Amino acid sequence: MADARIDYVELPSATAHELTRGFYAAAFGWDFTDYGPDYAATTNGTTDVGLNGQRADALSAPLPVIRVDDLEAALDAVTKAGGTIARPIFSFPGGRRFHFIDPGGSELGVWSDA
Repeated sequence: MADARIDYVELPSATAHELTRGFYAAAFGWDFTDYGPDYAATTNGTTDVGLNGQRADALSAPLPVIRVDDLEAALDAVTKAGGTIARPIFSFPGGRRFHFIDPGGSELGVWSDA
């Protein structure tokens, strides 16, 4: 998995989704694509940003997301390396992903469009 890299960061915005979106648009000129009423993301950078306005799914901290070609192989590698699976593989608009907790306690996601 030499070409795996963080290419996405999801920010929780459940308490002020529209204000958060407006802030980034005004401060940095970022354009967002809507993926439902409570989720928006940039789609034009090398590292894109998602704003998760869904209270039930939003984490309390930013979620770095690593892109890989083979999601099942990544899940196996994370488990064998000592990571704890926080959310098993699930589908979302654009692909599939899972979340894990690293040995230091940080939660990250891993995704694939395949």
